[in-house]
Amino acid sequence: MEGKKKTFRFTIEPWRIITAFLMIYDAITVNASYFLALWIRHDLKFSLIDKIYIVYWRAFAPYYTVICLLVYALCRLYKSIWEYVSYTELAGIILASFITAITHLLAMVLFYGRMPVSYFLMGAILQFIFLCISRFGYRFFHVLSNKRISREDLAKYKKVMIIGAGSAGQMILRDIINSKMINEVVCCIIDDDRSKWNRYIENVPIVGGRDDIMASAKKYNIDKIYLAIPSASVEEKRDILNICSETDCELKQLPGYYQFVLNQIGVSSLADVSVEDLLGRDPIKTDLEEVFEFISGKTVLVTGGGGSIGSELCRQIAMHKPRQLIIFDIYENSTYGVQLELKNHYPDLDLVVLIGSVRDSRKMYDVFETYRPQIVYHAAAHKHVPLMEDSPCEAIKNNAIGTYKTAFAAMMHGCEKFVLISTDKAVNPTNIMGASKRICEMIIQSFDAKIKEGRADEIPQLFTHYNDHGVDNLGRKKEFDYQSIRTDFTAVRFGNVLASNGSVIPIFQKQIENGGPVTVTHPDIIRYFMTIPEAVSLVLLAGTYGKGGEIFVLDMGSPVKIDTLARNLIRLSGYRPDIDIKIEYCGLRPGEKLYEERLMEEEGLATTENEMIHIGKPLEFDAGEFFVQLSELMKMAYRNDRNIRSKVEEIVTTYHPVKEEKNGEN
Repeated sequence: MEGKKKTFRFTIEPWRIITAFLMIYDAITVNASYFLALWIRHDLKFSLIDKIYIVYWRAFAPYYTVICLLVYALCRLYKSIWEYVSYTELAGIILASFITAITHLLAMVLFYGRMPVSYFLMGAILQFIFLCISRFGYRFFHVLSNKRISREDLAKYKKVMIIGAGSAGQMILRDIINSKMINEVVCCIIDDDRSKWNRYIENVPIVGGRDDIMASAKKYNIDKIYLAIPSASVEEKRDILNICSETDCELKQLPGYYQFVLNQIGVSSLADVSVEDLLGRDPIKTDLEEVFEFISGKTVLVTGGGGSIGSELCRQIAMHKPRQLIIFDIYENSTYGVQLELKNHYPDLDLVVLIGSVRDSRKMYDVFETYRPQIVYHAAAHKHVPLMEDSPCEAIKNNAIGTYKTAFAAMMHGCEKFVLISTDKAVNPTNIMGASKRICEMIIQSFDAKIKEGRADEIPQLFTHYNDHGVDNLGRKKEFDYQSIRTDFTAVRFGNVLASNGSVIPIFQKQIENGGPVTVTHPDIIRYFMTIPEAVSLVLLAGTYGKGGEIFVLDMGSPVKIDTLARNLIRLSGYRPDIDIKIEYCGLRPGEKLYEERLMEEEGLATTENEMIHIGKPLEFDAGEFFVQLSELMKMAYRNDRNIRSKVEEIVTTYHPVKEEKNGEN
């Protein structure tokens, strides 16, 4: 069978063709430059030029052509991309022109004869000009063609304001000008440096400082604002963004200074401005070295490790080199995602992932018996306020009883630190979720108090089924040295977490994506907010600072109106509140109140090493009576008793539920 004949195609890359034309152009202009110099020297009259000068010029021309082409090649004037010509290429042109001019002078004087001085000067200048025309001319016409926008086409372009006339702002401006894929035109630049006002960058005016943002946005009909000040402080950035959020423009900013250092500045590097940037406080700064010393080499258990807070806890703990990290959660889908992520980023991490419920005392005993965790971060909980109002018994089972069973198992198996993740909704709660979390805090405080008093044997085990843990009818473990228990129990209380599962931000974002309306419960409702990394930093620090019995509280600054938050989100998305996206007020949900406190009036504040973190002093209550009440509450919860709120009111004296109750659970 005859094989197919192969056909060979000879192809020439486009840049080689351009290089060939450039070399031809240079061969002509390097000689034309000196001939024109003779012509200009003799008053633009060819007849006045001495014939010997023509002879010398013609004799040296072939050699000079070769010399110039070699010098140009050595200076890389044939390998640059002239569409992006810059100072580097200009430096190469100047060096090549200087070398060839000196070469021409010496060769002509040494090997041919004297020529007019103006011949050498004018020839070198003309050669440099022709060289610049061929290299910079392409970029000039490229930029000119990009800038040439007709009035009819201008309406199709997004009008941009750049804040920052420094290097980063100039990079973004040139990226917009040079890109054919970006349908944007920069109309004005803002900078607080008065010396730059009323001047231009790439023919774009610098119109003023931050006080002129609103007026300029209106004057130039700005659609987008790009914040390009990578070195700005948190306060400066927040102030500028707050002004920008009052416009109807879409906002974008540089994520970090490192991009400027790495010269990675462009429109594609800009990120959406997040609501975190508009919060009224600085980010919480933590001493990670202290956390590293606390966690490194220890076995750590995170319950609820697949959730928003739990998963971030796992990420930060994995960075601090624990001996073993155990993730415990009842929801397998999100937990599996965290498992894959951690295995990918930390292949050497000893990671154990377990599926189960904190309600199951036998399961919790088995986990602690098998792995013996030294540190426990208890993040497992039901957190959705309206859903828990409809299912109050589930809130008690999972939050209160689940916390008790986990804490008891930790205490009985030599755990060193147990950190409960609580919420500001536990303060003067009006909903069952907040009340259940307050019970969790009381569990932690009562456990710690009994241990410090040397009466840990008085802490009963709560169970609803036959137990096989070797305990008596009161839940006391037989032949166990209760005096050896040294577990420190602490709690961490914080407000709403931005971008967590079920938080208001993702809900608003989805509503905006769907064209609205954005639903706000009440125009005056306010909340404290923090970011997930901040929340996790606080939880980790609680483990290092905690001596037992404390409730750690974050100073979250001023509260934020949810209505303002919704309007800022709409503006950040490039829409106008109440015009493009409607805002509707749907009324407070069951168990919801207008504002959340961080402490009860009876609690005092003590300081810590971090000025943003405080300690709420424990409230006094009868732990023995509390254990009896909790046992009764557990039985009511598992009977799905519709009157369970009354029992919760008896235990949590600061709990004041809404009067209009639902018809119980289904």
